[in-house]
Amino acid sequence: MVDRFLGTDLNAIPPTPPAPGSTIRFENLTLGYERHPAVHHLDMEILAGSLVAVVGPNGAGKSTLLKGVAGELRPLEGYIHIDHSPGRKRPALAYMPQRNELDSSFPVAVFDVVAMGLWHEIGAFRGLGRIGRDKVCTALDTVGLAGFESRPIGTLSGGQLQRARFARLILQDAPTILLDEPFAAIDARTVDDLARLILRWHAEGRTVLTVVHDLGQVSRYFPTCLLLARELVAFGLTDEVMTETLLARAQRLSEAFDEHAEKCSLPEPA
Repeated sequence: MVDRFLGTDLNAIPPTPPAPGSTIRFENLTLGYERHPAVHHLDMEILAGSLVAVVGPNGAGKSTLLKGVAGELRPLEGYIHIDHSPGRKRPALAYMPQRNELDSSFPVAVFDVVAMGLWHEIGAFRGLGRIGRDKVCTALDTVGLAGFESRPIGTLSGGQLQRARFARLILQDAPTILLDEPFAAIDARTVDDLARLILRWHAEGRTVLTVVHDLGQVSRYFPTCLLLARELVAFGLTDEVMTETLLARAQRLSEAFDEHAEKCSLPEPA
């Protein structure tokens, strides 16, 4: 099979050294804002190397869950266990929030935005050097942005900006990757190209959690699905989770949720 995105025969690519992702386990996890839960009492485990679509109605807690795993949001209750390997030099995980959290009006070039993915290698005081610059150019070429190095990010289309953000993820080389709505408001060709890159990460053994709204994209690209509606509705094979019954249940749970309810809690064990 020839991949038009990578421009190469995938069957001819030498085996990639394994990059095992992390197992992520949620133990009675409650996440929220101002003491109000957005995700509550989540008990489950995502095995290392899984490719998981996180789905659910609007306000179901999908982005909140990724923020919790990324360490940006402290649990109100319970725990998130991630089996980070000790002594790892590269980042344990890479987190790409929604695109609206990026200020594209800031006067910075595409090359510099992508080069931020090498922060774990160069720190605050070292320059990129020739090797670092070559890595940035290779990442840009991989996502189809060769020749865009000097372009201000504010001049990019939505799809081009997502390609640049994926190039930065390539350089982070993290074994666990969190993506919040990476396919939102971009053209179909870019969706297909970026999905192929996600599938390649999965083939390398990385753990990938992706918030996805388009259920067609979920069925097309993701073997495993986590259905949320402030609480766990279902988790498993995509064909078994994406049923009319379970999706309708998720919608009912989401509509019945009280935004102003007290923080829920389980009784203390005897």
